[in-house]
Amino acid sequence: MGNQLVWQERYNLGVEIIDKEHKKLFSILNKLFDFGKQEEKSQWVCQEAIKYFRDHAIKHFADEEAYMLSIDYEGLEMHKRIHKNFRDRTLPALERELELTNYSEESINHFLSVCAGWLIGHSLIEDYAIVKGESIKQWENLQTEEEQAIMGQTIIGLLHSMFQLDSRLISDCYGGEKFGDGIYYRLIYSTKAKKRWEFLLVFEEKLIVSTIGSVMDIKSEAVNTMLMNAARYVARQLVERVKGYFPASGSFEIKEEQLLTYDQFQKVFEKQKPQFSLLFDTGKGYFAYSVIATDILQSEDGVSIITENAMVEVEKYLSHNEAEKNVVSHQKKVLVVDDSDFMLKTMHELLGKDYEVLLAKSGLSAIRGITLERPDLILLDYEMPVCDGSQVLEMIRAEKDFADIPVIFLTSRVDRESVKKVIELKPEGYLSKSLQPVDVKREVDHFFEKAARRSAKK
Repeated sequence: MGNQLVWQERYNLGVEIIDKEHKKLFSILNKLFDFGKQEEKSQWVCQEAIKYFRDHAIKHFADEEAYMLSIDYEGLEMHKRIHKNFRDRTLPALERELELTNYSEESINHFLSVCAGWLIGHSLIEDYAIVKGESIKQWENLQTEEEQAIMGQTIIGLLHSMFQLDSRLISDCYGGEKFGDGIYYRLIYSTKAKKRWEFLLVFEEKLIVSTIGSVMDIKSEAVNTMLMNAARYVARQLVERVKGYFPASGSFEIKEEQLLTYDQFQKVFEKQKPQFSLLFDTGKGYFAYSVIATDILQSEDGVSIITENAMVEVEKYLSHNEAEKNVVSHQKKVLVVDDSDFMLKTMHELLGKDYEVLLAKSGLSAIRGITLERPDLILLDYEMPVCDGSQVLEMIRAEKDFADIPVIFLTSRVDRESVKKVIELKPEGYLSKSLQPVDVKREVDHFFEKAARRSAKK
């Protein structure tokens, strides 16, 4: 079938007035999906169907708010704000786009994917919380470790409620390491106190395909434009839920929605340290969630998404990702581990044209990076603080799955005693940081040429 919202029994909340309207909204969207496949389309019929959906959504909001009031639900005001935003901002913007484009196929698909994503996220996050009796208790006067633990459990609970995923937190200090084919999404908010909040979500593509794709019955192995637009609004609902735990979250106003390339995403981590940065294994793919609070109000590079350009920009973003994947699939992966930002940037610029370069600033980040994206070669700084190169190499060799990854040390010490210590660890080799960049590049190229010759002889 494809492009249909698949109703599942778990969507029933046990509240007749809510369940009845959820089914109705699902049904209306599915009729619109069917209508969109027809070659002969009547603009008038489409207009009436969309008006019918809007009217039912507004009626549903009123009925739901009345029900929450009747049971003294503590989350009523926050829930009403979410309804108001969708009713007064999202729907009118989508309808304006439809009118300006004379109900083009692209704008109809945008309307459907946004409404589908919003309905999925809102039903399985906000509405589900009503019957579970969950209200948001803001995180105040907590120690950092407590906040991290509560944030992790909150997201695990939301992922389970939405998609029945049994996720586990595998890092509470995610450093922006690459994993698989990723979608990098950022929501930027500002507060009345002129504070800027950034929420960064990273989805492995296969996670979006297996979760939102299954709800929308989209038979695709890759993220397409319809799926991506639905995923954006599910992601926004997840952020809205989690940000509610922050004190004064009612004063947050969304300023920008962006899609980032991996390089742009990495630069965010180079410039700022997140308050929260969590990495999860969902069983269907990796997912990362990071929060940054800053006084810097200007926005960095990224594809800015607004209603009018969403379909075009999302399509361009996915095409760029696909082109990048095709290039990267033929490149060897080199992980550079160094505590110096300057050194990491230099090595990235030096090797980035011919290799897929992964970066890590610490031993822990290196191990995480190796786990998520196995490299073909590791260039490892020998003189790092806290956990030096010899200790990192020891950790790598201790893991059966990593033990055979070749490691070349980067060292600033080339005296006989220092070199002897490096050689005793039996790395693939060592390079002096005092070498000219062209010589470092030549040595890396030479390593892969020798490896290719060895493989050819086998």
